[in-house]
Amino acid sequence: MIGLHSAEGRRKPAVLAIIICVLIWGFSFISIKVAVSVFPPMTLGAVRFAMALVLLFTMYRVSIKRTNEKNLLTNIKKDLPLLICSGLMGITFYFFGENNGVALVSASEASIIVAAIPVLTVIADWLFSRISSGSHTQLGWRHWLGAVVSMAGVVLVAGISLSLSGSIKGYLYMGGAALCWVVYGLLTRPLFERKRSRIYVVFWQNLFGFIGFLPFAFLERAEWTKPSLFVFCHVLFLGLCCSAMGYWLYAHALEILGMSVTAVFINLIPVVTVIAGFFILGDRLTVLQFAGAVLVIAGVYLTVLPMRNSRVINPEK
Repeated sequence: MIGLHSAEGRRKPAVLAIIICVLIWGFSFISIKVAVSVFPPMTLGAVRFAMALVLLFTMYRVSIKRTNEKNLLTNIKKDLPLLICSGLMGITFYFFGENNGVALVSASEASIIVAAIPVLTVIADWLFSRISSGSHTQLGWRHWLGAVVSMAGVVLVAGISLSLSGSIKGYLYMGGAALCWVVYGLLTRPLFERKRSRIYVVFWQNLFGFIGFLPFAFLERAEWTKPSLFVFCHVLFLGLCCSAMGYWLYAHALEILGMSVTAVFINLIPVVTVIAGFFILGDRLTVLQFAGAVLVIAGVYLTVLPMRNSRVINPEK
C-alpha cells in the first residue's frame, strides 16, 4: 500500500504539470501567429530558445551543485547521441514545421494537426514496446479509445474553420512537426529510464535544439526586422513560459505518466487555442466546437482512468 500511495502521490502532480503545460502551449499558437508576422520562422525559434536557455541554465547550475561532477561528465558522454537527436527532433525540426505551418494557415487549422500526435504516439509506443526488450508499456483499450475520441473532439473543435483556407504546404509543415514530436518522445524516454533528472534532460535538449536553429536563422538574416514591444512580449512569453517551463513540465509528466498518457493531453491544446482565439483574435466559437471540447476532455479522462484504477504497485513510479 505504501508503494501504491507513493505512486499516486507522484501521478497527481504530473497530471497537474501536463494540464498547466497544455494551457501554456495552447496560448503559444496565438503568440506564434503574432511573432511570425515580424520574425522569420527559424529566427523566431532561435530567439525564443536563447531566452529559454538563460532560465534553464540558471536552474541547471543550481541542480549540478548537488551532483558528482565526474558522474555528470560520464552521463553526458553516454547520453550525447540521445540528447542531440531528441533536441533536434523535438525542438529544431518540430518548430521548423510548426512555425512555417502557423505562418501559412490559421491558428485553429494549425492546431488540429496536433490531434494526430496522441494516436501516432500510442501506435509508436505499442510498436516499440513489442520490439524493445525490458519495456513495461501496457496499453489497454481505453488508451486507444481515449486517443481516438480526443482526436474526434479536436476535429469538431477546429473543423469548423478547416476548409483548406490556408496553404497545403502549411498543413504538410504541421504534419511533419507532429511526426517529429512522436520521435522526440521515443528518444527522450530512454533518458528517464537511465534516471536522468528533468532539468538535465531539458537543458541539454534545449541547448542542442537552439544550436540547430542557428544555420537556418542565419539564412533568414535578410528578413530580420526590429520588433515592437508588443511582439517582443509575445516572444518573451514563448521563450520563458512555452520553451523553458513548458518543456520542463512536459518532461515531468512524460517521466511519471509515460508517452501514451502524456500525449493524449496534447489534444487539449486546440481547445485552449480556439477559446483563446475567440477572446483574443475574434475567431468564432460554435456549439459544435463546445461539443468537441467535451469529447476531447472525455478522451483524456478515458486515458487517465486505467492509471487511476490500477492496483499494480510499481516501486519505480
